[in-house]
Amino acid sequence: MVRCATLSILFSIAVAATLAAQAPAPVPPLPPEIPPFDVWLAELRAEAVTRGISAKVVEQALQGLEPAAQILERDRAQTEFSLDLDDYLRRRLTRETVRTAQQMLTRHRTLTTTIGTKYGVPARTLIAVWGLESNFGRFSGVRPTVPALATLAYDPRRGPMFRAELFHALEIVDRGDITLDELRGSWAGALGQPQFMPSSYLLYAQDFDGDGRRDIWKSQPDVFASIAYFLQQHGWKKGEGWGREVKVTAAARKALDALPRREQGCRAQRVMPASRPLNAWRKLGLRTSANRPLPAGAAPASVVEAGSRTFLVYRNYEALLGYNCSHNYALSVALLADRLR
Repeated sequence: MVRCATLSILFSIAVAATLAAQAPAPVPPLPPEIPPFDVWLAELRAEAVTRGISAKVVEQALQGLEPAAQILERDRAQTEFSLDLDDYLRRRLTRETVRTAQQMLTRHRTLTTTIGTKYGVPARTLIAVWGLESNFGRFSGVRPTVPALATLAYDPRRGPMFRAELFHALEIVDRGDITLDELRGSWAGALGQPQFMPSSYLLYAQDFDGDGRRDIWKSQPDVFASIAYFLQQHGWKKGEGWGREVKVTAAARKALDALPRREQGCRAQRVMPASRPLNAWRKLGLRTSANRPLPAGAAPASVVEAGSRTFLVYRNYEALLGYNCSHNYALSVALLADRLR
């Protein structure tokens, strides 16, 4: 998500058959204050021009648009939020996925190591994000971006967020970064192999190959560098881990349940307790997955409870949540990267 963005294009190939078998989620009627789509679109067209987007691009992009019901159906059936962690990992971290990730790490080791050295993000983490976002570059989305974003912007559930992303998408075309016909991605508007939302493309996409374009669709150097820069800018600390699975004793469980949850952050962060030093979690009674005491230390950490498992997580984990605010997603990336050690 990036930035709420990447959303559930992730692993869409592997789960397509399952989603197809499910009944589409009902699309709720529009609240009475929402204007008809043609009126709403006319207002959006006028605002786009006032934002400095050329009238020619606005006309080409918005001409003949209609909301697409299948976009809303996909929005209501995101696997990041509809499956528990165990089921999610079974679908995401298959043997084939891990094997392919290992092959891709070998193939791109020189490039990802060079980029990892510059941005401080391990090569295996870059491969894990890339693999789970676009099936290792095989699927970066084929749906025209502007109609998808217009549909989601008109939907009142998250309209303001997608309205802003729609203007950013028009800005990308207006700047000449990519043509309107080439601007394609996921059903949620995520772009290229990193699956950046348009706002994230404008902020974080990198021209690592030096050809004058930030090509996250076809340039592997630009793709990996963009992922690395995004994570760096969201707090990834070089040389630190993301976290570990832990055991919760009966005494620790009682204390953990009593801890207040965060009041700020994305949805996934708000179910986590506030960060506290590693020593505090050790004193609370959390133990390693091997049932040994946690190592001593003052590094800030928090706890994630997902399905039947509990994880002690550090700042780098929260950088992954910046990419997609879902514990299922962040844990799948982290655990895949661990398998590539």
